Amino acid sequence: MFGFRRRLFAAFLITTLAPLSLTLWVTGWLVEQSLSHSMARETDELSRALEQAGHAFYREAQENLRTAVQSGRVAPRRFLLSQRASWPAEIDTFWESGEKEATQHAGEEGERLDLLVRHEQEVWRYSRSLGAMRMEQVTALLSRTRQSVESVRARDLRRGFLLTLLVVAAAAGTVALALWLIFAHRISGPVQKLTGALERLAAGDFSVRVPSGRGDEIGAAMDAFNRMAEELQHSRERLIMLTRLESWQSMGRKMAHEVKNSLTPIRLAVEEMAARQLHGPDNAFAELASRVIADEVTRLERRVRAFSDLAAEPPVHLTNVCVNSIVKERVALLRGAHPDVIYNLRLAPRDPEAVADEDLVRGVLTNLLENAAEAAGPGGVVVAITRAVRGTMSIEIHDSGPGLSLHARQTLFQPTISFKRTGMGLGLSIARKSAVLCGGDIEPVPGELGGAAFHVTLPLSSTNESETKEQVAAWAQDGF
Repeated sequence: MFGFRRRLFAAFLITTLAPLSLTLWVTGWLVEQSLSHSMARETDELSRALEQAGHAFYREAQENLRTAVQSGRVAPRRFLLSQRASWPAEIDTFWESGEKEATQHAGEEGERLDLLVRHEQEVWRYSRSLGAMRMEQVTALLSRTRQSVESVRARDLRRGFLLTLLVVAAAAGTVALALWLIFAHRISGPVQKLTGALERLAAGDFSVRVPSGRGDEIGAAMDAFNRMAEELQHSRERLIMLTRLESWQSMGRKMAHEVKNSLTPIRLAVEEMAARQLHGPDNAFAELASRVIADEVTRLERRVRAFSDLAAEPPVHLTNVCVNSIVKERVALLRGAHPDVIYNLRLAPRDPEAVADEDLVRGVLTNLLENAAEAAGPGGVVVAITRAVRGTMSIEIHDSGPGLSLHARQTLFQPTISFKRTGMGLGLSIARKSAVLCGGDIEPVPGELGGAAFHVTLPLSSTNESETKEQVAAWAQDGF
């Protein structure tokens, strides 16, 4: 139940720590670059000092070489013009320049200083070693250092650092905002669905459901809403059914009273006619008429009794009822009336008890089992199933008959609607009324044998029996 809280905590960590970590990393990188910029300045100063020192060393080496030449301590190497084809490149370049003398560093790495002097038909070269100094290497190193320093100077590092920091901060904020929007959508989406479903439920649409499948608090709220909507839908259907029954009860009382007043003298007159045994040519007709009238009166009386039962207000006595025993008893009685029907029982283990009126439960099961046997016919199958599920005793009756049409399902519990040739059309209405008075209900369900099936629910004895009795007593006082 703490999944939603964990998601919020994870969203907080992702949208705060991730951008903060990125900003700290970029800040550290910028600090490192700024330190590199400071080192570049020091390198520039050092390179300039080295360059000046190199120039001074080179000038001193030139003076020393000139002094040695003038004093005769250094002997020249002579390059004759007649041998120009074999001259080194630097000698040939000097001759072409037209200069009288020139000083230059020579050697593979500039480790030698040469003084070149032009004569009429030859060039003299005085050389002196520079020791460990490698002028080519020093010149290249100083050139690369100067290029690096100039490259650093060419960039506006301060503005670049600030711009980089702003871009990274904006990117981190954008990412954080996007993550928050994603999490907000994932959080607010189910809440909006639940709010919309509540509005539809308030508008009277009791069939609305919210798809769940979540394991957090929002999922629990969605599941609770679906259960509440289902209970409200069932309660509304029961209320409509009971309201209709109340109107039929009122009409049944009136009709039973009026028809009974007319049937009594009719029966007495017919019995008197049969007792006198009239003689004459119309005697046979009189006997036939008397028998027809007596049969019709009997049928009318049966209908009157059925309406009387519907309109009656029987007292409800709630006790702990062993449902399995009642099912076995009803099936044993009906086997004699329908010997060609196969009855299968799948009863709940440990014989659970329900809180109900035993006589009303017997009437409900008798009606459903009788209807199932008549629908299945000879060779058909009737299955009775009992189970205890979450504080409710469940009873299901399945048959292998033709099943129920769509019109039959819509008008199944309405009084005076019969789908049997000899039916009164009141049995299912009375049965549902009895189930409701016991705190349960009856509803059609898909049949596992291809025919009709009915599901009866009753409260288990382990539930709050006092509350169930108070609710049923309130319904009885309201006239149901």
